Amino acid sequence: MVKYIFKRLGQTVIVLFFVSVIAFLLIRLAGGNPALLLAGDGATDAEIAEIERSLGLDQPLVVQYFKYIGNILRGDLGRSTSYGMPVANLILSRFPNTLKLASVTVLFGCILAIPLGIIAGSHQGTVIDFFATLFALLGQSMANMWKAVVFIYIFSVWLGWLPSIGMEGGIKSYVLPVMTLGWQMSAQVTRISRSGMIDTLHEDFITATYAKGIHPLVVRWKYAFKNAVCPVITLVGMRFGTMLAGTIIVEAIFSWPGLGQLLNTAVNQRDYALVQALLLLSGAMFAIINFAVDIINSLVDPRIKLR
Repeated sequence: MVKYIFKRLGQTVIVLFFVSVIAFLLIRLAGGNPALLLAGDGATDAEIAEIERSLGLDQPLVVQYFKYIGNILRGDLGRSTSYGMPVANLILSRFPNTLKLASVTVLFGCILAIPLGIIAGSHQGTVIDFFATLFALLGQSMANMWKAVVFIYIFSVWLGWLPSIGMEGGIKSYVLPVMTLGWQMSAQVTRISRSGMIDTLHEDFITATYAKGIHPLVVRWKYAFKNAVCPVITLVGMRFGTMLAGTIIVEAIFSWPGLGQLLNTAVNQRDYALVQALLLLSGAMFAIINFAVDIINSLVDPRIKLR
């Protein structure tokens, strides 16, 4: 197990290196001049050149990259031009809001979808299976933007039960964003759980457990689900990583002060340092969560590390 962990850790470090390279190059290849943006439209060529020298933009890309990595290792992600403050402080102030929203959404999605998928897969062709399939189909078919608008109209405008923007409403503020994000995630988890249960319940070892007289509920939850859970863990991990990276559309619609809204502002304002830091953070979170998911899957199913 230790050997497997170190192997996956080494792969994660390599992935993080390529993520840093891609985040660095994307900003350079996107066009535009950060020095010109900082200097303003009325700046002279000499003023722009001075800013380029102060930022190191006049140096070769290789030199710029190693300086960039050195700054990251020291915790210096640059300074935001649109907010006028260090990028690291800006991200640290917004990340907890996205983390809270993502955590509540994943918890809501798992509590709803995993039992629904197991029950539907265990009762294939029944009314429960039909409604579970319909729930998954609708959740994956409808865009988050459309669902958000419908939820706001029903629960905020028409009924007046829930706040439509911001976090000032406390727990009530989470309901609409979580419903919007959670339905799509629940739909995917339900579909994967259902498919995994259907496949597993047709395995020979499941037939053998039934033949031993073990109660059907024990067979489904203890034996079948354990062998069908790895794809579910992987999907939940990836969805969690996506939400941590910033759900731009949902956070913009609900004015949620998280990383998604921050990225939207950074792109619109051409805030290069902030965009670069958010790209790096998104890739790093995906790599780290993927590493954690692989470790969890190897603990659930020991056959994984043997492969």
